[in-house]
Amino acid sequence: MPRLPSPVVEVADERLTARDVRLLLKRDDLIHPDVPGNKWRKLTHNLTAATDADHDTLLTFGGAYSNHIAATAAAGWHLGFATIGMIRGEEHHPLNPVLATAAARGMRLSYLDRTRYRSRDDPALHAELHDRFGRFYLLPEGGSNTLAVRGCAELAAELLTQVPDVDVVFVPAGTGGTLAGLAAGLAEPAGRRRRAVGVAVLRGGFLPGDVAALQQATFGAVSANWTVVEDFHCGGYARRSATLDGFIADFADRHGVVLDWVYVAKMLHGIFAMAGDGRIAPGSTVVAVITGRCADPPDRAAPAGS
Repeated sequence: MPRLPSPVVEVADERLTARDVRLLLKRDDLIHPDVPGNKWRKLTHNLTAATDADHDTLLTFGGAYSNHIAATAAAGWHLGFATIGMIRGEEHHPLNPVLATAAARGMRLSYLDRTRYRSRDDPALHAELHDRFGRFYLLPEGGSNTLAVRGCAELAAELLTQVPDVDVVFVPAGTGGTLAGLAAGLAEPAGRRRRAVGVAVLRGGFLPGDVAALQQATFGAVSANWTVVEDFHCGGYARRSATLDGFIADFADRHGVVLDWVYVAKMLHGIFAMAGDGRIAPGSTVVAVITGRCADPPDRAAPAGS
């Protein structure tokens, strides 16, 4: 069973205090040990839909370090679904910790080269996969569809009962589903102006369009209370830098939390930088949503630049 509502904890850090910025962490990573964070919120309505339609297999897409892949495998294992992961790139052994965890939960891993992976939303590819694997419930990359967006809108409602004076809510952004739902949820009820910021964890500049498209498809309108910041991706998805590693180590020393380097660390590094340069206004109450589990220390994870 999920731990809901997930707890909120305040971060006392003199670098933020000096800028008159209050930071709280929404610990969605503690929702469930195997399906943490926004993965639970994105999957829950999809799993209900799959059950209602009598599906027994889930198929989804993701990169080799995708938390969504691991979470889908775990959810399937707990709930009795077979799972198939279509992984971007070539097969490598030994499997990295994310894919090893997925395989241990029974996920069948299959690989698409990067050119074919770009066609992951093409119905022709889906038809080919149905011919190969049989009937399945399709989850898009990152789990971001209209059902996932509605699940993430529920995050906003939950948060507002815990921190009603919040000004800005930050999330790491990969496919845009969490940001799309969160921003829509923060826009209601009308009154205090609150905004959502997605810190892009990959480069490309396409996230604003994807977020807008998800909101339009889910709610029939695009809210005006969100932005995407693209300054902190360290060169791309699952890439990192010495600066990011230093931030992770320092945050662990100061606050006893070792941050996921693929998503969460990039977001929090962005928050501290934006508080420092004034993009977060003095007097702001900021909530950072911890969407993925704590990572291993940097010297046990993938090397810088990987």
